[in-house]
Amino acid sequence: MVKRVLVLAGGGGHTGYAYALAQALHGKAELAFLVPKGDSLSARRLEGFGEVDYVTKSREPKTPLHVFIPRLFKAFIQSFRKVTRRFDVVVSTGSSLCVPPALVAWMKGIPIVNIESSVRFVTTSKTARILQPLAAITALQWEEQRKFLKKGVVVGPIIPEPEVKPWNGGYILVTGGTYGHKQLFDMLAESTLGNVVLQTGPVDPRPYVRKHPEWKVFTVTEQFHEMLAGAALVICHVGETLFEAVKYGKPIIIVPNPEWTRTATVEDAKCLAEKINALVVEDITLRNLLEAMGKAREPPGLLDGAGTLTQLILTLNRL
Repeated sequence: MVKRVLVLAGGGGHTGYAYALAQALHGKAELAFLVPKGDSLSARRLEGFGEVDYVTKSREPKTPLHVFIPRLFKAFIQSFRKVTRRFDVVVSTGSSLCVPPALVAWMKGIPIVNIESSVRFVTTSKTARILQPLAAITALQWEEQRKFLKKGVVVGPIIPEPEVKPWNGGYILVTGGTYGHKQLFDMLAESTLGNVVLQTGPVDPRPYVRKHPEWKVFTVTEQFHEMLAGAALVICHVGETLFEAVKYGKPIIIVPNPEWTRTATVEDAKCLAEKINALVVEDITLRNLLEAMGKAREPPGLLDGAGTLTQLILTLNRL
């Protein structure tokens, strides 16, 4: 019998894990997805693999407590309706969105698989701490994560396969990911760099367009992988873009965003940089960034964690 797998795609890099897993599971299982309400980009990215539905995401990096509590309550109500016994496995991609539906799955006797974030080395995520006691599999992407998640199974980095052939368009791709990185963008705008492709996310792109009309500037795009495939260098925060850049063989500079205190730390970024042969710019100045650009180097190859995790998922049985 074909397994029915519900994947909880938490948005941003967490949707990247979902996409990589969908690529590996396609044709081997019946797939469905829950994505954050309003996240049409995640929905469009995954809809080719199976049915997509929405659930409220209770917490973003700056969500205050008085907003978080009612959102969490709403997420649990929605999850009780949408996580049904027709699913054989529920996969959490590790974001806060995943906690309510994963807990509902456990209450209904459906095995949970939780993926720990690939950018965690110094501490573990709250989602992993909550779900590890209940999960049938806690999938770790690095051996170092065993220090905090003793029951975890190391599968390797979970990274989507390239969608187009890499090429060198000679431009620098700069991205702040789902939440943007205004400090990085503002600093870069003071440079004389001409061949820049800038993805701003929720940060207003107009100041950068006015200051650098020669740049290609956009907020979000479904063709991001095409931009990545042609980059000569990738500059980004700590997130899934790093790993997709590795798959495309692109030199990487990591600029951690100090605004996001609930995600990976600078120490996490440094540990990750050693794994993927990247450079870290901790003190965000133009001089430091330009110096790093002169030293950037190609990344190594990485193991296929998505393929390994797929095999584990296909052998899981109901509780």
